[in-house]
Amino acid sequence: MSDLKMKILELLKEDARRDAELLATMLDVQVDVVKQEIKEMEDDHLIVKYAAVVNWSKVHDETVTALIEVQITPERGRGFEGIAERIYLYPEVKSVYLMSGAYDLLVEVEGKTLKEVASFVSNKLSPIDSVLSTKTFFILKKYKQDGIIFDETVGDQRLMISP
Repeated sequence: MSDLKMKILELLKEDARRDAELLATMLDVQVDVVKQEIKEMEDDHLIVKYAAVVNWSKVHDETVTALIEVQITPERGRGFEGIAERIYLYPEVKSVYLMSGAYDLLVEVEGKTLKEVASFVSNKLSPIDSVLSTKTFFILKKYKQDGIIFDETVGDQRLMISP
């Protein structure tokens, strides 16, 4: 991947609202070059989506988020792929990661209530033939996500030194 594409990706990750003109100015290149690079990355699915990071704790309708450790038996010929696909197709599932260590998949699930998430685990996830065990952890509070700190009180943490 070219150095220019990497710089564009880094700048867009930092703030996806930056338009091609601003990126071109920041990178000291022509606007058309930036637009072409972005189009190529979108076509190649390097850039998959542009999204906002939302502090849902400030929104009136909060959701419940859980992280679920899943141990599975890989399928012959497909390994973990088929099971991961079966799991990520559920609308409650926000993320699925193949992990190293004591479990195989980490599944992030959202629901309106604890009961809804628990129902997903017991009625949809656990009955899958290849699933050996699950362990569910409910997220109580998010302090930082995608490099963004949610706590508004975070400011200058330096101690004042007086003569």
